[in-house]
Amino acid sequence: MVLLSIAHPRPDFQPDIVSARPVCYNGEKHRDLWEGPHLYWYTIGQTLTQQEHAPAPEQPAVVLLTSEELSHQPALPGLERTLHHTPPARDARVCKAEVRSDCLAGTLVLPRQGKDGRPLACGYLVTGTRVVLVDDENALQGMLRHIAREKRWTDGSVGRFLYDFFEQLIARDLHQLEKIEDRIEALEDRVLAHELDDFSAPMTALRKETVAWFRYYSQLDDVACELHENENGFFTDSEQLLFRMFEDRVIRLREESQLLRESCVQLQSLFQAEIDTRQNRIMQILTIVTTIFLPLTLLVGWYGMNFVGMPELTWKYGYPVVVVVSIVTVGISLWVCKKKKFW
Repeated sequence: MVLLSIAHPRPDFQPDIVSARPVCYNGEKHRDLWEGPHLYWYTIGQTLTQQEHAPAPEQPAVVLLTSEELSHQPALPGLERTLHHTPPARDARVCKAEVRSDCLAGTLVLPRQGKDGRPLACGYLVTGTRVVLVDDENALQGMLRHIAREKRWTDGSVGRFLYDFFEQLIARDLHQLEKIEDRIEALEDRVLAHELDDFSAPMTALRKETVAWFRYYSQLDDVACELHENENGFFTDSEQLLFRMFEDRVIRLREESQLLRESCVQLQSLFQAEIDTRQNRIMQILTIVTTIFLPLTLLVGWYGMNFVGMPELTWKYGYPVVVVVSIVTVGISLWVCKKKKFW
């Protein structure tokens, strides 16, 4: 066995997490117990309390780790038979929940983006006394700290923690949807002000974003349904009621996102109507110009034939008469267009 010791130059230094990694010794049945810099334990009691070491298997607890750490299949107490069902965060593509005989596993993919520009994703696994969260973006650590700081439970359990965890996931979503609505309204004001340039790019971004939020809530609703149905019997009746409340909130958020999708469709229709109006205005101007000069075109074509028997060609007043006739014709055409309210 290899033991590692790290000394810090400051004597008053107190680390937040005590990390240890006992190296695997001989025997294929024994695996590495890895509590590295991203593996955190929290016990679920009256509060969510961070621990330096893994709690007893019968103690409800949460463990947070990365996909890389999960790939090593560490021997975590209380998860010996179920940890391999945990999906890694790097393979997450949708929000889903899969019920197994002894656990509930799935993935979550949020529309919000991480530092690398990709959507935030995590994997999870739920048993009677354990919750495993797999996070590669270090996005869930702050959420767990918030739950530990703000939430107080009379009887801490896995079900109660899951409810607060999922509630925390959607806590600021309504504000995010309101920001999207503000962007749609700003773009609508631009269209009504006939500022149609550079419309397609922000419109496409809004359309994709609203579709992503709607798809997210539709999938999250399926996850909430699985939690509410409680096929494994992990949750009490009161916890099932909480999951029902969470499902109702997700449905309302999905309806809000659907309204945003419809607003995007209406905005696209408004933009197309403005484009059609602009094109109709251009065609109207061309029609008026054509109407005004069509008689003059006939006059030019008529006297451009240069027949010998056309006395106007040799008449000394022929040119002034043509000028006067042209002016009168243009004036009559303008008067008729004005009377018909062509502009």
